[in-house]
Amino acid sequence: MNNKTKGIIFALTATLLWSVNMVIASGIKGHIPPVGLAFWRWTIACIAFAPFALKSTIRNRVVLKKKIRYLMLTAVLGITIFNTLIYFAGRTTSAVNLSLLAISIPLFIVAISRIIFKEKISGKRLIGIATIIFGVIVLITKGSPQDLLQLNFSIGDLLMLIACFLFACYTILVRMKPIELPSKAFLFSVFVLGALFLFPFYLCEHLFFTKVIFDTKTILITSYVGVFASLVSFFLWNEAIRLIGTYKTAIIYYLIPVFSGILAYFFLNQVIVLNQIISMGIIISGLFITNRK
Repeated sequence: MNNKTKGIIFALTATLLWSVNMVIASGIKGHIPPVGLAFWRWTIACIAFAPFALKSTIRNRVVLKKKIRYLMLTAVLGITIFNTLIYFAGRTTSAVNLSLLAISIPLFIVAISRIIFKEKISGKRLIGIATIIFGVIVLITKGSPQDLLQLNFSIGDLLMLIACFLFACYTILVRMKPIELPSKAFLFSVFVLGALFLFPFYLCEHLFFTKVIFDTKTILITSYVGVFASLVSFFLWNEAIRLIGTYKTAIIYYLIPVFSGILAYFFLNQVIVLNQIISMGIIISGLFITNRK
């Protein structure tokens, strides 16, 4: 299996795991406070990753110390703030609006890559991106363009838009990872720093606002988001960026609404209508256009 194939598979798997996370999140709104969920998510990810990454992290401690500012910035953007903002956004806006705003992540990545790395955006890629965006709009408006004008935006929408921009910045920072820093040591350091930065906010939420109730549902949810939607997905996403670049990795992210729709059909008994099938076909066609040589 060549690097391109592996990179595409890694990006697809990461996107699928995040899609499962979105389906789960739709069923736990209000059950777990946002900072508490974010803190325990990354704490579990650190604990699960430690046996595999601790040795490499200790061995590369000199490099980590030299790059500590870079690691702190990456952790704050991709771990501490990004996911926490999404949990806050989900409390004050609809899933439809979140889906609409999520398509800005690849656009931010392409724009920033163009500015920083001088990556060219060919006419074929622009057509592919336009096709994908059209497919997503068809999906969230159910084929009725006038519905797009009737969407109401709130503070949650602004938080989600900020979160999307920060994840795009995180993706760019991952591409700039020093070559002498192994992937395991890098990811573990970012996870630990991100969790540490979250701790004061979690403590404040726990003492003065809402406590996390560790019932069976909470344990199962935090275990999944900690291991699969955090550890596994971020490792695969970072490796995909290394293997196929930020642009192709970002474009695959557009499959989230496709995966989420299919998963919702099987696990939440939500019916897939003709409009959704058509929009999925448009999105996949756009992916083929943008990745076709």
